[in-house]
Amino acid sequence: MGMSPGMYGETNDEQSIKTIHRALELGVTMIDTADVYGNGHNEELLGKALKGRRDQAIIATKFSYTPNYENISGHPDYVKQAVEESLRRLNMEHIDLYYQHRVDPNVPIEETIGAMSDLVKAGKVRYLGLSEASASTIRRAHAIHPISALESEYSLWSRDIEDEILPVVRELGITHVAYSPLSRGFITGELRVFEDLDANDLRRYMPRFRGENFNKNVEIADKIKEIAIEKIVHLHNWL
Repeated sequence: MGMSPGMYGETNDEQSIKTIHRALELGVTMIDTADVYGNGHNEELLGKALKGRRDQAIIATKFSYTPNYENISGHPDYVKQAVEESLRRLNMEHIDLYYQHRVDPNVPIEETIGAMSDLVKAGKVRYLGLSEASASTIRRAHAIHPISALESEYSLWSRDIEDEILPVVRELGITHVAYSPLSRGFITGELRVFEDLDANDLRRYMPRFRGENFNKNVEIADKIKEIAIEKIVHLHNWL
């Protein structure tokens, strides 16, 4: 996501492609994108980066948001339209893992998953996934077609899925894919002041980065660093 404009600040396609290639060299086997990241730019970028390297990674993409995150659609007709557009931008014959990016409250999940399962039968998609779905929705979806993965935010800052979501996916044998495990940058330790975020960085509008929240979260990140250093020193002495 961060490799496309309008997300985490300035981007550079050449550097992004080199980063993807290096990741593959280091053994990264799953690359995750979505049609709404950069309004198609991200999928096109990935298509260029994986030209001649398609078999080196599992490719996951998502649908449901219309351009600029204006609306959400889980209508069967939209599912079929979205997958064709993603395949074209990715320049691929099939998608390994196809997520519903967000559940459409106006369309029964059974109808959406039914349409997605048709994509599997047609060979356009191999496996199905959901993103940020509730426990009950996961169960209903899984009853229509096996859900292979659930993607949701999970980090030291975002742990609410531990109560209901993780138990359900473990019960059903669904893989959990955590996004923003470094809490959108805080755990890197590189964010010190609000001005560290570029003017066009979407994090400027997220509550954890605004006002006093930012300063308090930096303090938490510093404490995490202290704990990590203590652990490293202890391990070093033990060895």
